[in-house]
Amino acid sequence: MNRRDPSSPAHNGKGRQRLFLDAVAVAMSVFEWSGKIISVATLGIMFFALFANVVLRYAFGSGLAWAYEIHAVLLPWLVAGGIVIAATRSRNIAISLLPDMVQPGTRRVLFLAVQIAILVIAVSVLWSSQPILKASQFQKLSTLGIKQIWGYSSLVYAFGAMAVIAALETIRTVLSGPRQGTDPAHGSLS
Repeated sequence: MNRRDPSSPAHNGKGRQRLFLDAVAVAMSVFEWSGKIISVATLGIMFFALFANVVLRYAFGSGLAWAYEIHAVLLPWLVAGGIVIAATRSRNIAISLLPDMVQPGTRRVLFLAVQIAILVIAVSVLWSSQPILKASQFQKLSTLGIKQIWGYSSLVYAFGAMAVIAALETIRTVLSGPRQGTDPAHGSLS
């Protein structure tokens, strides 16, 4: 190994650390894109179903019976996609009073505590939702005949992704500190 090799021992593992941080960034990007794809697809299908139903009801006096039920399956997925996108961008709902009042070192500890709390909450939601998921395997939507597990499985996607994202953010923070530009006051979408 030479001195130019970023993974050489001469760089004290910074090359390996950089590779790991790059892998974390790729994983976060994959989660963000999965949320975007799910959100766009569900919005498109729901819009098409609603639009087709309105046109058919206006033109022929009767619409698509399934257009009323498809939202029961797709709306939870739309919300789950939005949650994952927000989590990957660190744009969750936040109150920044305490982080703004403390020093950067304390802010880092606070950020770690918040990420660990998110991880624990997400895993506990996944754990406690198991009976609901099991019961939804036997419930069907009357018109579509689709089992309701398809809508409820968005819980697994959303909270599973939040748990992984929180774990990745915890590891990233330990290795390199909190991401820059995560100030909620400057990153708020409201």
